[in-house]
Amino acid sequence: MNITAALRVSSRAIRTNKVRSILTTLGIIIGVAAVISLVALTQGANLMIEKQLTSLGGKSLIVNPGKRGVGVQESAITLTTDDAEAIGSLPIVTHVAPMIDNPEQIVWGNRDWFTMVVGTSPEFVFINDWYPENGVFFNKEDVASAENVCVLGATVVSSLFSYRDPVGETVRIGKNSFKVIGVMESLGQTTGGRDQDDVVIIPYTTFQKRILGTNSLETISVSVNAPGDIPLAESQITSLLRERQNLRSEAEDNFYLRSQFGIIQRIFNISDIMTVLLGSIASISLIVGGIGIMNIMLVSVGERTREIGIRMAVGAKPRDIMVQFLIEAILLSLTGGVIGIVAGIAGSKIASSLTGWETVISPESVLLSFGFAALIGIFFGIYPARKAARLDPIEALRYE
Repeated sequence: MNITAALRVSSRAIRTNKVRSILTTLGIIIGVAAVISLVALTQGANLMIEKQLTSLGGKSLIVNPGKRGVGVQESAITLTTDDAEAIGSLPIVTHVAPMIDNPEQIVWGNRDWFTMVVGTSPEFVFINDWYPENGVFFNKEDVASAENVCVLGATVVSSLFSYRDPVGETVRIGKNSFKVIGVMESLGQTTGGRDQDDVVIIPYTTFQKRILGTNSLETISVSVNAPGDIPLAESQITSLLRERQNLRSEAEDNFYLRSQFGIIQRIFNISDIMTVLLGSIASISLIVGGIGIMNIMLVSVGERTREIGIRMAVGAKPRDIMVQFLIEAILLSLTGGVIGIVAGIAGSKIASSLTGWETVISPESVLLSFGFAALIGIFFGIYPARKAARLDPIEALRYE
């Protein structure tokens, strides 16, 4: 019997017992659907976590002067704008922003507010993924000419202006007047309780000339394309600054870098473990489904013993009988796999709409589930197929 004939006979046998075939494949359907749905949900959760971590600085790092734990005033290095420009020339770096900050009194009319004033460059918004909600952020020309312009955080706006639009108003920082050109989106508090909106942002050149009277920088903020690029960026920045500082090979760094890469890596490792764990749990349903297929195929062999004897009597070889029953088991498994894929994708979409979670249906999980279903059909179909092939033709013909 050739493969085509075996497929035809197997398909007819499956169609003859439609209800039993559906019940037989139910375990495979549930297993494949569960694997696809759980993997889609966990990968969607990973994507949401990555976006949130990115917004919290997951793709950025900070260059600080001095040794870790030592104050800037005690350090042997002062970061400069030239250092920031040199770091920005590295191919792995996407954005770089010089940073200075100092608490200052800000005054509007008869109201005043003590807040943190940050001096930086336009790249600040891209590094922190934080943009103006109203108005604009200052540009490179404002930095180059050290313009007296500022962008306010939401807390400063509510404290000084209440519900009034501050864009276009003039505030005083120290002895200098600044024009308000924008209001940043509200970020709220950090996990440590710090109010991220309690800030005024101005060009760092203006900060240096008008407020501090210095050319040095406190830190340099750097961003890369993805969190995974941070270790290489740290290595390249370290080599660059050591070269710029003419440090000998045995000398310690007189600067240090901070990033959240270690925390992000641990979170992703935990997430990967959960994906594997949930996928493994869902795969148990596939194994149970395979056992169901083997059980039904054994019943089928018993019911069709006389048919097998007739086939052998007219010339069918044991190999032909084995191939026929093996193909039948594989067809049952693959049918359940296809239905399970459809159910898994539909279930993922429904779960996404109900929970608001983003789901990511990867082709790998679909192919893996389908392939596993085919392997289960082969593995659990071999024993019934071999049992059918080993039947004695004479005994099979006598079977009632």
